[in-house]
Amino acid sequence: MDPWSQIAAERRSLADLLDGLTAAQWATPSLCGAWTVKEVAVHLTSGPSTSALTLLKAIAAGRGSFDRANQLLVRWRADAEPEQVTAWLREYADHRFTPPTMDWHAPLTDLRIHTQDMLVPLGLDAAASLEPWRDVLDFLVSSAARRGFVPKGRPGLAVTATDLDWSHGSGERVAGPARALAMALSGRSALLDQLDGDGVPALRAWCGNP
Repeated sequence: MDPWSQIAAERRSLADLLDGLTAAQWATPSLCGAWTVKEVAVHLTSGPSTSALTLLKAIAAGRGSFDRANQLLVRWRADAEPEQVTAWLREYADHRFTPPTMDWHAPLTDLRIHTQDMLVPLGLDAAASLEPWRDVLDFLVSSAARRGFVPKGRPGLAVTATDLDWSHGSGERVAGPARALAMALSGRSALLDQLDGDGVPALRAWCGNP
């Protein structure tokens, strides 16, 4: 499956899964800052469904910060009903939006990581295919990911996926499932217990969970 078809299929699959959530589950705090599960889902629709003019307005209102612009785009749609959010996911499933200067790796990574931001607190599993995590990991250790995807100051580590033929870097060792590695490399601590190696304490401290 080509990358854009993979992204489209995962957006539709996520919409199907979210359709089954209760009101309480939609309101559950996610792993993504102060956002709820619904607000993360709204964020996943913002890029593909936002016009260039609205995006420019958000960037201007956010004083040039793409991160603040993203926060505003979610806030402007926070009152949307869950049914509307999943309808947006399906409507824009095939859209090829990418952040400026980035390619398909960015929306794939955004989708994969934010899906876990929603599902891990709910104790749910997306049952997603394993292989795309390789592309996500490649992106997260790239210089491109430093622009909005990866917090600064990540320690130099030798990271290895135990369920994929993938490794990167040198230094203290961290190993575990690709999903858990990806979450940790993006600054999330929720799946750190699935990782092992002498580099885990440094990674845990960097994730803000000493």
